[in-house]
Amino acid sequence: MSSIGDMSDEIQHKSYWRFSKQDFLPEESFQSWGNYRSALSETCFRFKDRLISRSDDVNEIGELRKQSENEMKRCLTWWDLTWFGFGSVVGAGIFVLTGQEAHEHAGPAIVLSYVASGVSAMLSVFCYTEFAVEVPVAGGSFAYLRIELGDFVAFITAGNILLESIVGSAAVARAWTSYFTNLLNRPSNSLRIHTNLAEGFNLLDPIAVGVLVIAATIAIISTRKTSLINWIATALNTAVILFVIIAGFAHANTSNLKPFLPFGAKGIFQAAAIVYFAYGGFDNIATMAEETKNPSRDIPIGLLGSMSIITVIYCLMALTLSMMQKYTEIDKGAAYSVAFQSVGMNWARYLVALGALKGMTTVLLVGALGQARYTTHIARAHMIPPWFALVHPKTGTPINATLLITISSALIAFFSSLDVLASLLSVSTLFIFMMMAVALLVRRYHVRQITPKTNLLKLALFLLIIISSSMGTSAYWGLNPNGWVGYAVTIPFWFLGTIGLSMLPQQREPKVWGVPLVPWLPSLSIAINIFLMGSLGAEAFERFGICTVVMLIYYVFFGLHATYDMAHLHRKAQSTEVNKEDMIGRKGP
Repeated sequence: MSSIGDMSDEIQHKSYWRFSKQDFLPEESFQSWGNYRSALSETCFRFKDRLISRSDDVNEIGELRKQSENEMKRCLTWWDLTWFGFGSVVGAGIFVLTGQEAHEHAGPAIVLSYVASGVSAMLSVFCYTEFAVEVPVAGGSFAYLRIELGDFVAFITAGNILLESIVGSAAVARAWTSYFTNLLNRPSNSLRIHTNLAEGFNLLDPIAVGVLVIAATIAIISTRKTSLINWIATALNTAVILFVIIAGFAHANTSNLKPFLPFGAKGIFQAAAIVYFAYGGFDNIATMAEETKNPSRDIPIGLLGSMSIITVIYCLMALTLSMMQKYTEIDKGAAYSVAFQSVGMNWARYLVALGALKGMTTVLLVGALGQARYTTHIARAHMIPPWFALVHPKTGTPINATLLITISSALIAFFSSLDVLASLLSVSTLFIFMMMAVALLVRRYHVRQITPKTNLLKLALFLLIIISSSMGTSAYWGLNPNGWVGYAVTIPFWFLGTIGLSMLPQQREPKVWGVPLVPWLPSLSIAINIFLMGSLGAEAFERFGICTVVMLIYYVFFGLHATYDMAHLHRKAQSTEVNKEDMIGRKGP
């Protein structure tokens, strides 16, 4: 006991603001060039070890949290999480992307795009809720995938989480400037600095940088105070949304809905893949499990409750916009403000712009909280330097992780336009949600050292069939959206894989709350997410591919060796502890 107390005292006396090599690169592989060369020579062996190794619930909940040295404060209830749900989601998508996608891809059928995205998002919400209740840690999907699919898959997901966090915040900050410009009744892009850089990167945005810095500062000071500010701002934004829906329907013109499908069915799903970004913020709630007073009760209420209402609100707002203005006349930058101006309610455009600003501000505020907690847990696993895992002893918040996300987002927001950011973000988000559904099926049907090997092989085979058939459906849709022969092959295979899974015995039952209709709903989530990914353009996948290659290079030269050393040290500690217990047992009576 005395050694534990000594270690605790040592941690308490450490300064939070420290910048030594040991704080960034404490692993054995990086202590000298000789060690690093030796580690690189073992890359294949280490990769195999990381590929097949798995974490567990106890390690994620207990051991890894010690890397932060100080605990986050448990101060949130279901009420806070529900409003965090509204704050993190409503504002980003509906005010930013609805006009753009209605104008370019879906027309009035944008409402169906939101229905498709909403269904897929709710399926992902189910998966997140079950995991968050059983593994209440700050890592969210990163922690869940480390447990079920291993370190390497978790790393790829971690890279996409960081990408989603940084790019998502940058996109919303850019949109904040657009609505602020509209509120001041100034020409579009008049508050941005015009340069001779390449198209899409030539409008510099210092206001977006300022908004990101303010949101991050509030999030750093206190989680509880951030919740209070979010509640007030979101309540005001909700009032504006109700006004938009009621006043919009009062000035609706059904003739604007014709033609309803100007771009065909393909346009619906193409837009759905982009507006899926509107639902992406809900995963921030799962990262707050570590600060929730009663995770098993509060998380299901906060996640499922807020997302159900949000899906209905999104569909109503999309329908309102399409009925107020012809899709060809919808303004891509500030759709709702300009739509009210077109029906003679000039004053309403300022109210809508103000509501949109409030909505996007809360998205940035809650995003600063959730994204920093993702980053904290990724650093706890040493996939990025553990300095970013530190929690400040006074504020109870991960200041270093918040700074990492904010500075990176600010640099991107300063240069990149919204359309460049949105498609890349959607690929990353859809990929993460697809992997979460796979992880849930693995969790239900496989328990290490218990599940028979034959059942494990069957599980792998059926998952392969589900994923392959979903990819085939998506590919056929892209090549021949008006055909049917391909679907007659791929869809029955999807049913075959899902039926096969349903015939396997489930190895684990959820303790408190579980996804209903397993394996059907998670399997459907896999199919829809892959289908929406396939609806995105080739340029989005090119950017996604480049980012993935960069992640893999980083993993081979740093992440792999840091996590291997961390795992090896943990195993050594466990082995020592077992040996001590054996020695005590032998000396006992």
